Amino acid sequence: MKVVTMGVHVLDVLVRPVEAIPEGQGATLVDDIRMTAAGTAGGTALTLAKLGASVRSAGAIGADPTGDMLVQLLAAAGIDTRYLVRRTDTPTSASVLPIRPNGDRPSLHLLGANITYGPDDVPWDAIAEATHLHLGGPELIGVEAAARILSYAKEHGVVTSVDLLAPGALGSFEQVASALPYVDHLLPNEDQVLGFTGEEDLVAGANKLLAAGAGLVAVTRGGDGALLVTEEGTQQVPAFEVDVVDTTGCGDAFSAGFVRGMGLGRTPYDSAVLGCAAAALVAQGLGSDHGDFDLLAADGFAAAHKPRL
Repeated sequence: MKVVTMGVHVLDVLVRPVEAIPEGQGATLVDDIRMTAAGTAGGTALTLAKLGASVRSAGAIGADPTGDMLVQLLAAAGIDTRYLVRRTDTPTSASVLPIRPNGDRPSLHLLGANITYGPDDVPWDAIAEATHLHLGGPELIGVEAAARILSYAKEHGVVTSVDLLAPGALGSFEQVASALPYVDHLLPNEDQVLGFTGEEDLVAGANKLLAAGAGLVAVTRGGDGALLVTEEGTQQVPAFEVDVVDTTGCGDAFSAGFVRGMGLGRTPYDSAVLGCAAAALVAQGLGSDHGDFDLLAADGFAAAHKPRL
């Protein structure tokens, strides 16, 4: 499986545990501070590589020390970074994540170079050579550019998946509609489905996305697992019962597991089970890159652990 993960790449700085920011110039001790690659493209690339896919990342980052660190972390995970373009006038996107004791993750985020990526930066030949294109955060590059990239992939026989970035409250149907006919697997979260479609019911929102052209919609729902919506109907896929340390990167891990499962010829349901397993493995530590697991270990985890009911 040869995957191009295109779009949002972020350097995360995670601090845990943080119950409150100290007043004034006060200080408090924490247990852990880590830096990881992340983002709807970068974080998905990390887990895809663990699950045995050959991964090339494409996106825009700064020509700065933050970008150097991001490239180093991706390369150390076995990801080909040659298609990350470096901007001299815009910093690398980064987030500071003060992780609460229950795993919640408020974010202080710098958009950075991600919003500068466009068709002139796209490695068209690399897409044509791939078996799968995963586009993370198409709303940042604009729906017309996203549709052009995805349609090119489809013309060359490449399977496509898309994960959204913006919170549902900032989304609109116009931001995604014209790209949906070129999307085989749409992988939003629950809030995004409702926000981008304007529907109040999750299934109605997912069906609206299907009717506009998406091949299937796999909706992540946090501790409630995932909802699969296809032309044949809906299926609930439960999450796994684990002690959550940090939810950072869990949605990206689900995307990676689902994409990898579909690439292996598994059913959408079984692919979503792999996605939930990958998310559960990542959730047990700090950051998008947590967990020393591979496909065999993820499948073993799914077989051995109880789903959350």
